[in-house]
Amino acid sequence: MQRIRRLTGMASMVGLLAAAISAGAQTISQEPVRLSAREAVDYALANQSAVKTAKLDELIQLAKNKEVSGLALPTITGTGQYQYNPILQKQMFGVSNFMPGAPKDSFAVITFQLPQNLMGEVRLTQTLFDPSVLVALQARKTLEDLVSKNVAKSQIDVKANVYKAYYNVLSARKALSILTNNITTLEKLLSDTREINKNGLVEKLDVDRLVVQYTNLQTEQTKLRNLVELGVAALKYQMGMPLKQEVVLTDTLSTERIAENIPDMDKFDYSQRIEYQLLETQKKANEYDLKRYRMKGLPSLQLFAATGALRGSDRFDYFKTQMWYGYLNTGLNLSVPIFSGMQRRRQVDQALLNVKKSEVAIENAKLGIDLEREQSASTFRNNVLSLQAQEKNMQLAEDVHNTTQIKYREGVGSSLEMSTAENDLLTAQNNYFTALYNAIVARIDLLKAYGKL
Repeated sequence: MQRIRRLTGMASMVGLLAAAISAGAQTISQEPVRLSAREAVDYALANQSAVKTAKLDELIQLAKNKEVSGLALPTITGTGQYQYNPILQKQMFGVSNFMPGAPKDSFAVITFQLPQNLMGEVRLTQTLFDPSVLVALQARKTLEDLVSKNVAKSQIDVKANVYKAYYNVLSARKALSILTNNITTLEKLLSDTREINKNGLVEKLDVDRLVVQYTNLQTEQTKLRNLVELGVAALKYQMGMPLKQEVVLTDTLSTERIAENIPDMDKFDYSQRIEYQLLETQKKANEYDLKRYRMKGLPSLQLFAATGALRGSDRFDYFKTQMWYGYLNTGLNLSVPIFSGMQRRRQVDQALLNVKKSEVAIENAKLGIDLEREQSASTFRNNVLSLQAQEKNMQLAEDVHNTTQIKYREGVGSSLEMSTAENDLLTAQNNYFTALYNAIVARIDLLKAYGKL
């Protein structure tokens, strides 16, 4: 039946439930956990892996921002170097350059090195102006907003999935409850008919028809029980809850609740949608990227200072008290880009095109949001009307079924009429459950389309 096929499709996600085994580290309560739809969503926001991953990405970005902040702070490094020269480099120089009066063609061979050399230094570097560092500092807040909105988007997606899974279970359980009542009623009718058949007042064919109906209903009941179990497992997976944890769903379904708290469709701003906010923030990030490449042609200036000590010797005697020669220097380092082989120009072009792409994506998102709003509003209205009609149709089918049962018991109705009424009732109930779930899903999609979920 249509209802069972839909529930089967909804339960197809259970193939992914193996991934929920990793949630075994969570504490499993011995007592069933009672959850409303809102509480199920809150649990999912705290435990669902997609939300956890998005929050970790946010923390990673915050750590990166602190790393960027460190670029504006001074850096201090300490270095040490030991050098041994088993063969000393020698040089020839003219003696007359150092000794006036010496023959011009007199030369001497000497070395300025010593076999053992040891040096230690501490160097401080402070960036005074660097375009890339400046832009990186300015872009920190935008990048934080970007990952924060990714968290919000993950939360909205999780909310929609949990609500749909939660109400899918409620819808299936409501169908199972009504089907169980039908079986109880039919079981009593079958028992009465068998007694009447023993007295010869009805044919065995009437009993056989009721047995076929009873068996069919039991089969449908078994299918619905399995689908309820799969639906609960799917809900736990969407929540990030261990599959062994028992849950009790406390909310109820009704036609009246579906139409409550619907957003004003005349008051809407694109910024209400997290997808639009993400694209706007991404555009700002791309603009900072463009600014970074444009400022890459500016010079950079650094302050440096270094102090240290060194000593050379013809033997390794550094642990003895000997003379060390210290030094101190400071200054500025200016770097001026002159020609980069047109690479910076090409980088600016690419960054500018990325900004243009962001603008196109924003305009396309507006069109998509408008279409989604129109579709969700139309689907919701039609599904609510269909639900109201199917609810009335089911009540009417129940009245016909009850009247037919009374006529059959009084002997003025046939088993064929009874079978027809039973089938009509089942069809009406299935149509009602399908319309009920469709209306709930349409409500969730409508709230999501208007940024109210």
